Amino acid sequence: MAKELQTIDPQERFLEFFKREKYRQRISQMAIAGRESVTVDFMDLFGFDQRLAERLLEKPDDYLQYASNAAYAQLGIQDAEYAEKIEKVTVRIVQLLGKEQLRKLGSKQLGKLVMVEGIVVRATPVRPMVMKASFKCKRCGTQTQVEQSGPFLRAPFECSDPSCRQKGPFEFVQEESTFIDSQDLRLQERPEDLPPGQLPRTLNVKLVGSEIVDLARPGDHVSLVGIVRAFAPSRPGIGKLRTFILHVDANSLEVLGKEPETSPPSPEEEQKILELAKDPWVHRKIMNSIAPSIYGYEHIKEAIMYLLFGGVSKALPDITVRGEMNALLIGDPGTAKSQLLQYVARIAPRGLYTSGRGTTAAGLTAAVIREKGGSMSLEAGALVLADKGIACIDEMDKMRPEDRVAIHEAMEQHTVSVAKGGIVATLNARTAILAAANPSLGRYEPHRTVAENISLPVTILSRFDLIFVLRDVPDREADGKMSRHILEIHRRGASPVEAQIDPELVRKYISYAKGIKPVLSNEALNRLSDFYLAMRAASETEGSPVAITARQLESLVRIAEARARVALRKEVSGEDAEAAIAIMKRSLEEVGIDLSSFKMDIDIIMTGKPKSMRDRLQIILSVLIDMEKVTSLVEKSALMSELESKHKIPRAETERMLGQLLREGTIYEPKEGYLKKT
Repeated sequence: MAKELQTIDPQERFLEFFKREKYRQRISQMAIAGRESVTVDFMDLFGFDQRLAERLLEKPDDYLQYASNAAYAQLGIQDAEYAEKIEKVTVRIVQLLGKEQLRKLGSKQLGKLVMVEGIVVRATPVRPMVMKASFKCKRCGTQTQVEQSGPFLRAPFECSDPSCRQKGPFEFVQEESTFIDSQDLRLQERPEDLPPGQLPRTLNVKLVGSEIVDLARPGDHVSLVGIVRAFAPSRPGIGKLRTFILHVDANSLEVLGKEPETSPPSPEEEQKILELAKDPWVHRKIMNSIAPSIYGYEHIKEAIMYLLFGGVSKALPDITVRGEMNALLIGDPGTAKSQLLQYVARIAPRGLYTSGRGTTAAGLTAAVIREKGGSMSLEAGALVLADKGIACIDEMDKMRPEDRVAIHEAMEQHTVSVAKGGIVATLNARTAILAAANPSLGRYEPHRTVAENISLPVTILSRFDLIFVLRDVPDREADGKMSRHILEIHRRGASPVEAQIDPELVRKYISYAKGIKPVLSNEALNRLSDFYLAMRAASETEGSPVAITARQLESLVRIAEARARVALRKEVSGEDAEAAIAIMKRSLEEVGIDLSSFKMDIDIIMTGKPKSMRDRLQIILSVLIDMEKVTSLVEKSALMSELESKHKIPRAETERMLGQLLREGTIYEPKEGYLKKT
């Protein structure tokens, strides 16, 4: 029996395999689509002939050649015209039975067919590679064709004309040679496959053929089948080294993306999703399923829910309006900010988590890297990789100011622009940002404004739709519940509150909901408009603070759209608008209150100074200028008593304001105790 199997030509077996209905169809579709390759599921081959499939894994070079010949023969039968046009058919194998771990690849797998998964970190431009080189003998002009393999161009050993037989010189004829597209990828292990405490390993992959180049971009999760090879790096003047470098010659490549985006929900899951959406309490259910082990914080979980679902972005001919929301959590130490961020990064269909201190501008946006050949290439950073997902940035206040500036553009325009080393590019970064920051003094001081409490520039604060303050205030009842919750987690080793919806389903739900684009109903429009006008009207009287700006109105629309999306509704109802107004009010109350007059003042977020403070600074400056006209230098004590007697500004207040003006450089001290305006 074994003897008999040996005599069967593998090519014949492959031909039989390609004669099956499924593959006959695939081969006949090649001509229609103009493709030069046919995809084979390994499972089908294994079911057809186990021996053949095992041999293919052992000796992929020979057996892929057999398969390719068989497929070409079959194409010749089905469509002879197209077969003549193309010289060969490439067979691409997908979905092997088991996948190898990237770090386990070694000398055992050399020359074998393996499947590996990883993240693409870098991709070179597509470059043509010569397959069959044509050389012309400079003496007699005869052309010789040489099949090429390996990294270097090989010239023929001698001229093919029997009368010439010279060993050279030869000239490469480009027109007569055949080329094929090639590209190099750098693949890195997926974070979930990493053993604890290890650095991720990388692997170089060579792609050849117009159908698989340019499929994967940096940041994509890919699964590729290929042959493991090794090549010896050579040192000039010494020769080749004894230790070789592994790489994979890819045979097929599939982009997995981040799982939920690409895998649509199965019919059963879709049924579940639609049933959930009909539930009148769907918002509450999803909120309770967000980080159930963290106690309390209803309004923050609600904000995170809106952030996960996101509003609808509008691309108009002249401007684009972003749909993704940005939220900022400012909180005392130990209020579970990082835990929330980590959870969101895990549950979002595309989520990335990074922490402030170790994050640079290039790491967030895009880095320009010089390659071996001296050419420059772009490497995508966190915000670009999280395109259409969520980027969680922890400890935002600890970032270096020059790195933080990089986020401005991504937050408002949703692009990342790079002009470095001759590369001028604009990349998409349609990313929702969830950031956390600690108050600058360690704890949040309720009697100071937000801008004074956190060391974040105002330019960034104003780009957040919602800002929440997590304060750790002792309260006997709440503390009792919280301590029981935490101790229960430690006792059980599980969360005492069960998530009402399975996290996996929540992810599918989110990606399903993203397909819905809710439109504002008239009722919602009126409610939002009334709220906006009422808030603006409060600030119409002279000297009162500005309560709200157009940026907040856009935020309200985004929140309302996100809420409609949670219930899979095509229209934003009045109820959604009310919920958006309520959460916006909550955010404004926490951060946008002018503490001296207790009125809402959006300028705290927009300019960093409340209206009352700006008014006082104005008074101090005008008195200073008036006094300067009399005496060129103004004595500090004289200025203070003047302000106290005429404008009723207490001395301590004046002292603080003067300190601020000095810091900002509006006034200066020519000599001790004397002031002058710059």
